[in-house]
Amino acid sequence: MFSTAVRLVIEKPLGILGGTFDPVHNAHLRLAEEALRQLRLGEVLWIPAGQPRHRAPPVAGSEDRLAMVRLAVAPHAEYRIDDTEIRADEPSYTAPTLERLRRAYGKRPLVLLMGADAFLGLASWHRWRELFGLAHIGVVSRPTFALGPDAMPAELADEFRRRHKTQFTALATAPAGAVVPFAMEAGTVSSTEVRTKLRQGGAVDELLPAPVLDYIRHHRLYSS
Repeated sequence: MFSTAVRLVIEKPLGILGGTFDPVHNAHLRLAEEALRQLRLGEVLWIPAGQPRHRAPPVAGSEDRLAMVRLAVAPHAEYRIDDTEIRADEPSYTAPTLERLRRAYGKRPLVLLMGADAFLGLASWHRWRELFGLAHIGVVSRPTFALGPDAMPAELADEFRRRHKTQFTALATAPAGAVVPFAMEAGTVSSTEVRTKLRQGGAVDELLPAPVLDYIRHHRLYSS
């Protein structure tokens, strides 16, 4: 039987990618791909949200959004889906979600993936300080954007200074606690922009995985 320390080295970190995915698009897939490559993750766990607290209700229904994520991740052996949140009756916060995952995965390193804009607003999240004890945080930004404490509220800047690591190896040596930025090339798009193009009949072939676009057209989602 392996000791805990040895198991942490053998079991690669698990990336956590949550969102409404309304719809899931190629920028989501690119983020997951870059996180896998740059942060040396073992897998990425996709968690579609049911009703997030911090934004308007999703346009597409839960079953449609879950079906689109399944189509998008199907070709990728390193991607899995957790449908607990999207099937829940009550909206959930990130901290309870990570607590649930921590119970399920024990001491395996967990890496919560988020954009730089979301991270800069982290101090407004429910129980935000507790997130560092539950997972690492992988922050994706543009290659030309340097994530630094000067752009953060003072309390978040203090946490960032303590936890900021530049080497991905920090993610594999502890279950939680580090903040590791990584870059993704420009050219991303938001789900709002994709929905607008779909509603207006614009070209979206390069923005969506082909099976997802077929599903949207077949079910007439996001049409005016």
